[in-house]
Amino acid sequence: MSFFNKMLASVGIGSAKVDTKLDSDTAIPGGEIRGVVEIQGGNVEQRIDDIYLTLNTTYIKEADDKKYTVPAQIDRFRLTESFMLMANERKVIPFSFILPPDTPVSIGRTKVWIATGLDIKNAVDPTDKDYLRVVPNQLMDSVLQAINGLGFRLREADCEQAPHRLRRRLPFIQEFEFVPVSGPFHGRLDELEITFFPASANDIEILMQVDRKVRGLSSLFSEALNMDESNLRFTVNQGDIPHMQQKIQSIIQSYS
Repeated sequence: MSFFNKMLASVGIGSAKVDTKLDSDTAIPGGEIRGVVEIQGGNVEQRIDDIYLTLNTTYIKEADDKKYTVPAQIDRFRLTESFMLMANERKVIPFSFILPPDTPVSIGRTKVWIATGLDIKNAVDPTDKDYLRVVPNQLMDSVLQAINGLGFRLREADCEQAPHRLRRRLPFIQEFEFVPVSGPFHGRLDELEITFFPASANDIEILMQVDRKVRGLSSLFSEALNMDESNLRFTVNQGDIPHMQQKIQSIIQSYS
Protein backbone atom coordinates (compact mmCIF):
# COMPACT_ATOMS: atom_id res chain seq x y z
CA MET A 1 0.00 0.00 0.00
CA SER A 2 1.76 3.19 -1.13
CA PHE A 3 1.82 6.41 0.86
CA PHE A 4 0.56 8.19 -2.27
CA ASN A 5 -2.57 6.00 -2.42
CA LYS A 6 -3.21 6.61 1.27
CA MET A 7 -2.86 10.35 0.73
CA LEU A 8 -5.32 10.28 -2.17
CA ALA A 9 -7.83 8.24 -0.15
CA SER A 10 -7.63 10.77 2.68
CA VAL A 11 -9.04 13.44 0.36
CA GLY A 12 -11.64 11.13 -1.16
CA ILE A 13 -9.77 10.04 -4.30
CA GLY A 14 -9.74 6.27 -4.62
CA SER A 15 -11.55 5.98 -1.29
CA ALA A 16 -14.51 3.74 -0.39
CA LYS A 17 -17.89 4.45 -2.01
CA VAL A 18 -21.33 3.92 -0.53
CA ASP A 19 -24.70 3.39 -2.22
CA THR A 20 -28.01 2.76 -0.44
CA LYS A 21 -30.78 0.91 -2.23
CA LEU A 22 -34.29 1.00 -0.76
CA ASP A 23 -36.82 -1.79 -1.28
CA SER A 24 -39.34 1.01 -1.88
CA ASP A 25 -39.04 4.79 -1.82
CA THR A 26 -42.67 5.14 -0.67
CA ALA A 27 -43.24 5.06 3.08
CA ILE A 28 -45.79 5.93 5.75
CA PRO A 29 -45.13 7.37 9.22
CA GLY A 30 -44.84 4.42 11.59
CA GLY A 31 -44.15 2.03 8.69
CA GLU A 32 -41.04 -0.06 8.05
CA ILE A 33 -38.18 0.95 5.76
CA ARG A 34 -36.02 -1.82 4.30
CA GLY A 35 -33.00 -1.80 2.05
CA VAL A 36 -29.30 -2.52 1.72
CA VAL A 37 -26.15 -0.43 1.91
CA GLU A 38 -23.56 -1.39 -0.69
CA ILE A 39 -19.97 -0.43 0.11
CA GLN A 40 -17.22 -0.63 -2.48
CA GLY A 41 -13.66 -0.54 -1.22
CA GLY A 42 -11.24 1.90 -2.79
CA ASN A 43 -7.60 1.59 -3.81
CA VAL A 44 -6.41 1.07 -0.23
CA GLU A 45 -7.71 -0.71 2.85
CA GLN A 46 -9.56 1.61 5.23
CA ARG A 47 -11.01 1.26 8.70
CA ILE A 48 -14.72 2.06 8.72
CA ASP A 49 -15.52 3.38 12.19
CA ASP A 50 -19.25 3.63 11.62
CA ILE A 51 -21.98 3.21 9.02
CA TYR A 52 -25.07 5.28 9.72
CA LEU A 53 -28.34 6.40 8.19
CA THR A 54 -29.91 9.73 9.01
CA LEU A 55 -33.50 10.71 8.23
CA ASN A 56 -33.72 14.37 7.26
CA THR A 57 -36.00 17.18 6.16
CA THR A 58 -36.05 20.98 6.16
CA TYR A 59 -38.31 23.51 7.85
CA ILE A 60 -38.94 27.24 7.80
CA LYS A 61 -37.48 29.23 10.67
CA GLU A 62 -38.20 32.89 11.30
CA ALA A 63 -35.70 35.28 12.89
CA ASP A 64 -35.44 39.07 12.76
CA ASP A 65 -38.53 39.25 10.52
CA LYS A 66 -36.84 37.02 7.94
CA LYS A 67 -37.64 33.43 6.99
CA TYR A 68 -34.94 30.81 6.49
CA THR A 69 -35.04 27.20 5.34
CA VAL A 70 -32.95 25.10 7.72
CA PRO A 71 -32.19 21.36 7.83
CA ALA A 72 -33.47 19.06 10.57
CA GLN A 73 -32.45 15.53 11.48
CA ILE A 74 -35.52 13.45 12.30
CA ASP A 75 -33.60 10.35 13.39
CA ARG A 76 -30.27 8.53 13.13
CA PHE A 77 -29.59 4.79 12.86
CA ARG A 78 -26.23 3.08 13.35
CA LEU A 79 -25.82 -0.03 11.20
CA THR A 80 -22.46 -1.60 12.10
CA GLU A 81 -19.54 -1.69 14.48
CA SER A 82 -16.06 -0.69 13.33
CA PHE A 83 -14.48 -2.95 10.69
CA MET A 84 -11.65 -3.04 8.15
CA LEU A 85 -12.62 -2.70 4.48
CA MET A 86 -10.03 -4.22 2.18
CA ALA A 87 -8.97 -2.62 -1.10
CA ASN A 88 -11.65 -3.23 -3.77
CA GLU A 89 -13.72 -5.31 -1.33
CA ARG A 90 -17.51 -5.15 -1.72
CA LYS A 91 -19.85 -5.44 1.25
CA VAL A 92 -23.66 -5.51 1.30
CA ILE A 93 -25.33 -4.63 4.61
CA PRO A 94 -29.11 -5.11 4.91
CA PHE A 95 -31.09 -2.84 7.21
CA SER A 96 -34.61 -2.11 8.38
CA PHE A 97 -36.05 0.52 10.69
CA ILE A 98 -39.40 2.02 11.63
CA LEU A 99 -40.08 5.46 10.17
CA PRO A 100 -40.82 7.69 13.18
CA PRO A 101 -44.56 8.48 13.52
CA ASP A 102 -43.80 12.23 13.51
CA THR A 103 -42.04 12.13 10.12
CA PRO A 104 -43.59 14.83 7.90
CA VAL A 105 -45.49 13.95 4.74
CA SER A 106 -43.82 14.68 1.38
CA ILE A 107 -46.09 17.42 0.11
CA GLY A 108 -45.56 20.94 -1.22
CA ARG A 109 -42.00 22.04 -0.50
CA THR A 110 -41.47 19.38 2.17
CA LYS A 111 -38.85 16.82 1.19
CA VAL A 112 -37.69 13.84 3.26
CA TRP A 113 -34.52 11.91 2.55
CA ILE A 114 -32.18 9.28 3.93
CA ALA A 115 -28.48 10.15 4.03
CA THR A 116 -25.99 7.31 4.34
CA GLY A 117 -22.52 7.96 5.68
CA LEU A 118 -19.30 6.14 6.49
CA ASP A 119 -17.09 7.43 9.28
CA ILE A 120 -13.49 6.98 8.11
CA LYS A 121 -10.72 8.38 10.29
CA ASN A 122 -8.45 10.92 8.57
CA ALA A 123 -10.49 10.81 5.36
CA VAL A 124 -13.37 12.53 3.62
CA ASP A 125 -16.50 10.63 4.69
CA PRO A 126 -18.39 9.18 1.68
CA THR A 127 -22.13 9.91 1.64
CA ASP A 128 -25.24 8.96 -0.32
CA LYS A 129 -28.67 10.62 -0.42
CA ASP A 130 -32.00 8.93 -1.23
CA TYR A 131 -35.35 10.73 -1.24
CA LEU A 132 -38.46 9.16 0.27
CA ARG A 133 -42.04 9.73 -0.75
CA VAL A 134 -43.75 9.84 2.63
CA VAL A 135 -47.52 9.50 2.30
CA PRO A 136 -50.16 9.81 5.06
CA ASN A 137 -50.91 6.68 7.05
CA GLN A 138 -54.48 5.35 7.13
CA LEU A 139 -55.64 7.51 10.02
CA MET A 140 -54.09 10.72 8.69
CA ASP A 141 -55.47 10.01 5.23
CA SER A 142 -58.95 9.51 6.69
CA VAL A 143 -58.81 12.96 8.33
CA LEU A 144 -57.54 14.65 5.15
CA GLN A 145 -60.19 12.94 3.02
CA ALA A 146 -62.90 13.99 5.49
CA ILE A 147 -61.80 17.63 5.26
CA ASN A 148 -61.74 17.40 1.48
CA GLY A 149 -65.23 15.86 1.54
CA LEU A 150 -66.49 18.89 3.48
CA GLY A 151 -65.53 21.17 0.58
CA PHE A 152 -62.07 22.30 1.68
CA ARG A 153 -59.12 22.54 -0.71
CA LEU A 154 -55.52 22.25 0.45
CA ARG A 155 -53.87 25.63 -0.11
CA GLU A 156 -50.49 25.05 1.51
CA ALA A 157 -48.56 22.53 3.57
CA ASP A 158 -45.27 23.45 5.20
CA CYS A 159 -42.95 22.43 8.00
CA GLU A 160 -42.46 25.45 10.26
CA GLN A 161 -40.58 26.13 13.46
CA ALA A 162 -42.73 24.92 16.35
CA PRO A 163 -43.88 27.50 18.89
CA HIS A 164 -42.52 26.71 22.35
CA ARG A 165 -45.91 25.50 23.60
CA LEU A 166 -46.13 22.99 20.72
CA ARG A 167 -42.49 21.84 20.80
CA ARG A 168 -42.14 18.09 21.15
CA ARG A 169 -39.34 15.81 19.97
CA LEU A 170 -38.64 17.81 16.80
CA PRO A 171 -38.07 21.57 16.42
CA PHE A 172 -40.83 21.90 13.79
CA ILE A 173 -44.45 21.02 13.07
CA GLN A 174 -46.11 20.33 9.72
CA GLU A 175 -49.15 22.54 9.09
CA PHE A 176 -51.85 21.85 6.52
CA GLU A 177 -53.81 24.95 5.49
CA PHE A 178 -57.21 24.58 3.81
CA VAL A 179 -59.73 27.02 2.33
CA PRO A 180 -63.45 26.25 1.87
CA VAL A 181 -64.45 26.25 -1.81
CA SER A 182 -67.80 24.48 -1.46
CA GLY A 183 -69.86 22.61 1.10
CA PRO A 184 -71.33 23.63 4.47
CA PHE A 185 -68.49 25.96 5.50
CA HIS A 186 -68.11 27.91 2.25
CA GLY A 187 -68.75 31.56 3.11
CA ARG A 188 -68.58 30.86 6.84
CA LEU A 189 -64.87 30.21 7.31
CA ASP A 190 -61.79 31.89 5.90
CA GLU A 191 -59.47 28.95 6.43
CA LEU A 192 -58.76 25.85 8.43
CA GLU A 193 -55.33 24.73 9.66
CA ILE A 194 -54.46 21.34 11.12
CA THR A 195 -51.36 19.75 12.61
CA PHE A 196 -50.98 16.06 13.43
CA PHE A 197 -49.36 14.88 16.68
CA PRO A 198 -49.10 11.06 16.84
CA ALA A 199 -50.28 9.96 20.29
CA SER A 200 -49.81 6.19 19.89
CA ALA A 201 -49.81 3.53 17.18
CA ASN A 202 -53.60 3.87 16.81
CA ASP A 203 -54.30 7.45 17.90
CA ILE A 204 -53.47 10.89 16.54
CA GLU A 205 -53.95 14.15 18.40
CA ILE A 206 -54.99 16.98 16.10
CA LEU A 207 -54.52 20.69 16.63
CA MET A 208 -57.05 22.56 14.51
CA GLN A 209 -57.35 26.30 14.01
CA VAL A 210 -60.73 27.47 12.74
CA ASP A 211 -60.64 30.97 11.21
CA ARG A 212 -64.13 32.40 10.93
CA LYS A 213 -65.09 34.74 8.10
CA VAL A 214 -65.48 38.41 8.99
CA ARG A 215 -69.09 39.61 9.03
CA GLY A 216 -69.98 43.12 10.13
CA LEU A 217 -68.25 45.69 12.34
CA SER A 218 -68.04 43.51 15.46
CA SER A 219 -66.33 40.80 13.43
CA LEU A 220 -63.80 43.32 12.16
CA PHE A 221 -62.85 44.13 15.76
CA SER A 222 -62.69 40.41 16.53
CA GLU A 223 -60.36 39.84 13.60
CA ALA A 224 -58.10 42.68 14.72
CA LEU A 225 -57.81 41.00 18.14
CA ASN A 226 -57.51 37.49 16.65
CA MET A 227 -60.79 36.63 18.37
CA ASP A 228 -62.15 35.23 15.10
CA GLU A 229 -59.83 32.21 15.52
CA SER A 230 -60.50 29.13 17.63
CA ASN A 231 -57.78 26.64 18.50
CA LEU A 232 -59.08 23.14 19.11
CA ARG A 233 -57.45 19.92 20.28
CA PHE A 234 -59.01 16.52 19.81
CA THR A 235 -57.95 12.91 19.25
CA VAL A 236 -59.00 10.48 16.53
CA ASN A 237 -58.43 6.73 16.42
CA GLN A 238 -58.96 3.79 14.10
CA GLY A 239 -62.54 3.39 15.29
CA ASP A 240 -63.38 6.88 13.96
CA ILE A 241 -62.45 6.04 10.35
CA PRO A 242 -65.92 4.86 9.18
CA HIS A 243 -67.56 8.11 10.33
CA MET A 244 -64.58 10.50 10.24
CA GLN A 245 -66.30 13.11 8.04
CA GLN A 246 -69.27 13.38 10.40
CA LYS A 247 -66.93 13.71 13.39
CA ILE A 248 -64.82 16.44 11.78
CA GLN A 249 -67.92 18.30 10.58
CA SER A 250 -69.43 18.24 14.06
CA ILE A 251 -66.22 19.60 15.63
CA ILE A 252 -65.87 22.43 13.10
CA GLN A 253 -69.59 23.21 13.35
CA SER A 254 -69.25 23.85 17.09
CA TYR A 255 -66.73 26.64 16.50
CA SER A 256 -67.93 28.21 13.26
